[in-house]
Amino acid sequence: MAGRPRGSWLVAANAVVLGWLAAVAGSVVLFDPLGLPDWLPVHMFLLGAVSSAILIWSEHFAVAVLHSHQPALWTRVARLAALNAGTLAVLVGRVAGVPALLAAGAVTVVAAVAGHMLLLWRLRRRALRGQLAGIVEYYLAAGVALLAGGTIGALLGTGVGGTGWHDRLFAAHVHLNVLGWVLLTVLGTLFMLWPVVLRTRIGAGTVAAMRWSLRLVGAGLAVAIAGMLAGLRPMAAAGLAGYLAGVAVAGRPLLSAARARAPRSGAAWQLAAAMGWLAVGVTADAVIVAVTPAAELHQRLAALGPVLLVGVIAQALLGSLAHLLPVAAGGGPQAVRSATSTMDRGWPVRLAALNLAVGLLAVPGLPGPVRVAGWWLAAVAVIDVVARAVWLLAGPAISRLTPQRRTGLGVAAGGIAGVVLTVLAVLVAGSGIAPTGATVGGTGVREVRVELGNLRITPSVLTVAEGVYLRLVVVNRDTQPHDLRLDSGQRTALLEAGEQATLDVGQVDHEISGWCTVAGHRAAGMTMQIRPGAGPAAPPAEAHHHDGLTIPQTPLDLAAPFSPGFTPYPAGLDPAPDATVHRVELRVTERELEVAPGTQQPMWTFGGTAPGPVLRGKVGDLFEITLHNDGSLGHGIDFHASALAPNGPMRTLAPGERLTYRFRATQAGIWLYHCSTAPVLHHVGNGMYGAVIIDPPDLPPVDREYVIVASELYLGQPGSPEQVAKLRAGTPDAWLFNGAAAGYTHNPLPAAAGERVRVWVLAVGPSSGVSFHVIGTRFDTVYKEGAWLLRPGSGRGGSQVLDLAAAQGGFVELTFPEPGDYPFVDHNLRHADAGAAGIFTVTGPGR
Repeated sequence: MAGRPRGSWLVAANAVVLGWLAAVAGSVVLFDPLGLPDWLPVHMFLLGAVSSAILIWSEHFAVAVLHSHQPALWTRVARLAALNAGTLAVLVGRVAGVPALLAAGAVTVVAAVAGHMLLLWRLRRRALRGQLAGIVEYYLAAGVALLAGGTIGALLGTGVGGTGWHDRLFAAHVHLNVLGWVLLTVLGTLFMLWPVVLRTRIGAGTVAAMRWSLRLVGAGLAVAIAGMLAGLRPMAAAGLAGYLAGVAVAGRPLLSAARARAPRSGAAWQLAAAMGWLAVGVTADAVIVAVTPAAELHQRLAALGPVLLVGVIAQALLGSLAHLLPVAAGGGPQAVRSATSTMDRGWPVRLAALNLAVGLLAVPGLPGPVRVAGWWLAAVAVIDVVARAVWLLAGPAISRLTPQRRTGLGVAAGGIAGVVLTVLAVLVAGSGIAPTGATVGGTGVREVRVELGNLRITPSVLTVAEGVYLRLVVVNRDTQPHDLRLDSGQRTALLEAGEQATLDVGQVDHEISGWCTVAGHRAAGMTMQIRPGAGPAAPPAEAHHHDGLTIPQTPLDLAAPFSPGFTPYPAGLDPAPDATVHRVELRVTERELEVAPGTQQPMWTFGGTAPGPVLRGKVGDLFEITLHNDGSLGHGIDFHASALAPNGPMRTLAPGERLTYRFRATQAGIWLYHCSTAPVLHHVGNGMYGAVIIDPPDLPPVDREYVIVASELYLGQPGSPEQVAKLRAGTPDAWLFNGAAAGYTHNPLPAAAGERVRVWVLAVGPSSGVSFHVIGTRFDTVYKEGAWLLRPGSGRGGSQVLDLAAAQGGFVELTFPEPGDYPFVDHNLRHADAGAAGIFTVTGPGR
């Protein structure tokens, strides 16, 4: 580039980075309204913005630390153009469903990075080397990671290795691209950039730390990738621990520099925050890889994404640009100081927004609107930096160029912006993977992830707009084999646990039924419906008749996740209080509760929950319950633990009335309380029930106690003719443990191996009993309806179930032999398949 001002190239090249950042921010803003796929902004950011910045600035820094000559301008333009053309091809090929275009794009990206690596290698061989020449080793190692990660990404995008290998390839792809290509570059650059930003000297131990850090992170990443591809989770975790050790070694001279001169500028604080999140993210990554089951690894790694994408990479990129772009714009020391002031203005707000965004996005269980707010905070911070950079580069920088160069630069910037905006429009119009169970709208190719497991197909109902070409990515998330057959003729092979397959359904102009062909699975409800139309999916009918077989249908998808923020009923019990008088206020409320994954139902409740709060005491205690009817209907209460004439205390209260119900507990057991207003069937069936536990005398202590209240679910408006008909026929939509179908399947109850656990069980009905069973262990203690049926050391053996009719109760005690997941079910398996099931997750040895 002899004779050409360095700033003109850096200004033009970084316009590409700024264009991608603007497109990323736009895709984040449009993400929820248009239902864009989550991979879209991620790949636009990493492949478009970050990879372009890596090519531009790693070459710039390599020339500086090697004291080399600038390479020819045309070679730099060619590499950057190839990278961006390949990126566009990857994105468009993925969205349009053209594997050949996607593969061609991946090859182009890999070729551009390979050319960049060749350049760096030649510079390293021929040039003089300064004390920080080792930074180039980081860039070369990062390039190797990208070559491997990009190749694996092409395999994933085109479906090669897409069955049992999918999760392994995905984990390797993510780690090679993020921890390898991006973070190795960031880590190496910080050895030089961090002291420069702080305006301090490079410490004496920097060169040694740089050398040892690369050895540790490089070897650690290689071991981690080998472990992931081989399916050896401990090996992968050990590799990530080695990577983390390398980060710690790199942190020592960086921390020493900060001690010598504390961060003051916005760029410095953003780089400092990025380093802090890097340590947090890699630590969390190692823990996730070590302990997460294979079926959940994809989801857990995706949840870690915001920490690395926003906390580390975005902050490192924005902080670096804030410092480097004023230098690139040039104009002398005074102009650089003025430009730095422009980029720094408002940095505390940007810093707070980005790091608050990381918190909102990384904390699990937050409501959807909170996560949207987190992404918007990050997008606003990016837009602010882009706007300042455009003002900086398009104003003073362009004004200093000759008219010919100014015109050329304007044409180039306009062309870049046009390409980015065009591809963003194409991607928005043809957005990718639809949310599970959602309506798919628009035209183009859509991919929907379909999960098989727990005798359910998720989503069970899918509505597809006219003109959409539908592709299903079918994944078996169960431990037993499943397949998916459509009556339109497409079908998968029998998929083992973790395997996946793709079905090209085509345009949907009529209703298509799907089911698992394994014996009994279709009849158990493992079915799905694909329907044409633009509106939301309608609930399926109560039964579907096919070839003379009546297949029960349910609007409940028990394998789907519960809504964000869902909290299961607290099953854990505290010991009975020492007080002998128990004064409790119960308020009748009518509210909507989540009774199954994603299913809200109007319920009549005691205390806002169904079941109502558990009351506990000892024989001889006095209970004084004040009942307030805050509902819109008449309600009363009946305590089975009491012995008194029902005329007064069990009377119906009009809305706004209250009464005080007093009784003395004279007999032990777990007793039902419920609404006493006729028809009692309707009130109990709509949630008005709870448990009173009166401890037997001399009840021995245990390590843990739980309560399980078994009941039935009748969907529909309470009191409507449809719901009343189901109540009278005794045909519930699901069976519940503590008010939710599959609530403890998604939120297991904890225990430890060797602990003694007592489980109180109450059968509410109103029509069904329960046969309580824990898979994988036995009961050595059984107490039912006031009588000890089995006690340890009695010589009578063990028990496998606690069988209770409606309104009966008791408890069992057991000890878990070893760590693992122990399902507990109603062994009337019809009830278990329809929601009466949960899991005890048992960890290492207990007390």
